Amino acid sequence: MVVVECDRVSKKYNTGLFKKRICAVQNLSFQVKEGTIYGLIGPNGAGKSSTIRMLLGLSRPTKGEVRFRGNVLNAVDLRAEIGYLPENPYLYDHLNLNELLAFSGEAARMEPAVYRLRGRELMARLDLLDAQKRPLRTFSKGMLQRAGICFALLHDPSIIVFDEPMSGLDPVGRKMVFDLVMELKQQGKTILFCSHILNDVERLCDRIGLIHKGQMVREFGREDFLQSASDAVFLLTDRLDESSQRALEPLIIQSRPEGEGTLLAVSVDRYLDVNACLQQKGIAVRGCRSEWVSLEDLFVHHIREHAPCAV
Repeated sequence: MVVVECDRVSKKYNTGLFKKRICAVQNLSFQVKEGTIYGLIGPNGAGKSSTIRMLLGLSRPTKGEVRFRGNVLNAVDLRAEIGYLPENPYLYDHLNLNELLAFSGEAARMEPAVYRLRGRELMARLDLLDAQKRPLRTFSKGMLQRAGICFALLHDPSIIVFDEPMSGLDPVGRKMVFDLVMELKQQGKTILFCSHILNDVERLCDRIGLIHKGQMVREFGREDFLQSASDAVFLLTDRLDESSQRALEPLIIQSRPEGEGTLLAVSVDRYLDVNACLQQKGIAVRGCRSEWVSLEDLFVHHIREHAPCAV
C-alpha cells in the first residue's frame, strides 16, 4: 500500500516585487510504500527541504498534489500519525529532557502515564537516561540530536520523517540511531530518510530518490547498486587491452572501465581461474570491492549529467 505520494508536485517562491520566481521543486513524483524506508538524496539546494515541508503540510504545492493513503493532504489531519526530526531541531533550551517530552506528550494529547513510560523507553534506547534532568542547553550537538529523535517518536507515529538524523553523532551514536531505524522498520513504520551520508542511505533504504535542481533525476532500488559478496567479487585491475579482454571474457560475469583501470565482476567459483589468467598476462590487481557500483558513484554520475531546471 502506498502511504505517502507526491504527484507532479511543483513549488515556486516569490523573492520580491518584480523579481523572478524561484523554482524549488518541479514536477516531482514519487511514492513511499507502507513499512519501507525511502531515501531522499541530492546536493545542497536540490529541493529536499521544500519537499519535506510540503509533505508535512507546512507549505502548499504551487501545482500537483501530496497524498497520504490516497487522500489529498489538505483533506486529512495526519499530525497524530507523523513524527518529524528536522535537520537542525530547535528544542527549548531552558527545559530539561523530561520536561521537553512532557510538553510533547501533552501536545499529542497522550495520557501522562503513557508518555512517561514511552519517554523512559526512548531515553534508555538512546542512552539519555542519565541526562534526563539536565537543561537542554548543556547538551552536546549529538545529545540534542538524540533528544530530538525522542521528541519525534514519543507519540509512536506510523510515518516518520528523518532529515539528517545522523548529523553531529559520533560513531556510537550513529550505530544507535541506525539500529533504531531498522527496528522501526521491523515494527512496520514508514520512514522518509534524508541524508548527505550516502553510506547510511545505501545501507538503510529500500528505495532512493535522487533530486537535483527541483527535479527527480532517478529512483534507485537496492538492486541498482548492491551485490552480495557471496555471489561475486569485484576486482579493479590495470586497463585491459583487447587481447586480455578476450582471454578473460569466458571467465568473468561482466567488465567495465573504471578510471584508468577496468572493473571485473567475477563469480566466486571462477576467482582462482581469473587470478591465474591475470598473473599469466602480467595484469596487476589494484583492489577488491564488495559492490559493482556504489551509491556515491551513481549520485555523482547523474548529478553531472542532469540538465538545469527550467523555471
